[in-house]
Amino acid sequence: MNISLRQLRAFLAVAKLRHFRRAAESLHLTQPAISRQITDLESELDVRLFDRNTREVVPTEAGRYLEVALERVLEELEGVLAYVHSESERRHGKVRVAAVPTLSAGLMPQCIAACARDYPELTVQLHDQAQVMVLDSVRGGEVDFGLAIEPTERETFECETILHDPFVLVCHRTHPLARLAAVPWKKLQGESLILLDHSSGSRRLIDQQLAAHGIDPNIAQQTGHTHTAFRLVEAGLGISITPRLSLPTSDQLVVRPLTPTASRAITLIRRRHRSLSPLAELVWLQIRSIAAQLTQARSAPRKKA
Repeated sequence: MNISLRQLRAFLAVAKLRHFRRAAESLHLTQPAISRQITDLESELDVRLFDRNTREVVPTEAGRYLEVALERVLEELEGVLAYVHSESERRHGKVRVAAVPTLSAGLMPQCIAACARDYPELTVQLHDQAQVMVLDSVRGGEVDFGLAIEPTERETFECETILHDPFVLVCHRTHPLARLAAVPWKKLQGESLILLDHSSGSRRLIDQQLAAHGIDPNIAQQTGHTHTAFRLVEAGLGISITPRLSLPTSDQLVVRPLTPTASRAITLIRRRHRSLSPLAELVWLQIRSIAAQLTQARSAPRKKA
């Protein structure tokens, strides 16, 4: 049978109001349109649904049965359609994410690519910012959420730590420390250090580790970006401490683990007592998933050659 939702809704309106004109007005249709819908429905079902006279419209026995059954069925159907529609709508739109530079480069590209693959109607707008600016952007509602180093004022945000990223040493391949398989923190005493400046969320943690190991740091240069630090190291001006997610690509530089291991906590943050939109929730979960995959890959045993 070729029966439409328009016909069924028209039938219910007439059955409830017992009047074609009032039913037409309730559905914002003309009376002839309503009459045509009912006539087509009766023709398709091959049964009379209403007894009509000059004063009222009364459902027949078949009409009364159809009215009772349709109310339940249409309510369930509209609920199903509304859910499907919301699933479609939640994947359309823009999500703004603020991330510190090392995570903008080391984690967010994979997330944005995964979202583009899985949710092509969704746009992820990345705000590449220093730690302080990320926190301010989240706090002020300029972005949906942020990806940063665990903030000291954690109680002012809703936080979820998704990854622990260890600090490593970067030095020129001709530097004496390059001959070591792993470098103890204490070996950094007296070395010229090229570090990220204090706008970085990592700098506070690096300073804490240097102090914990009794190192009086000889800071030769401070930079806003790891790329600049790596170029200075490449020029032979010192060595650098950097998160593992931010590694150099130059064949003139080598990376060595620092012992004992010290890590920074990579944390998703949003405003406290504010729920994420369905779109933002999708991106939040995608970043969490990619971080979990990275953790799993790091912990997997390496195959022997």
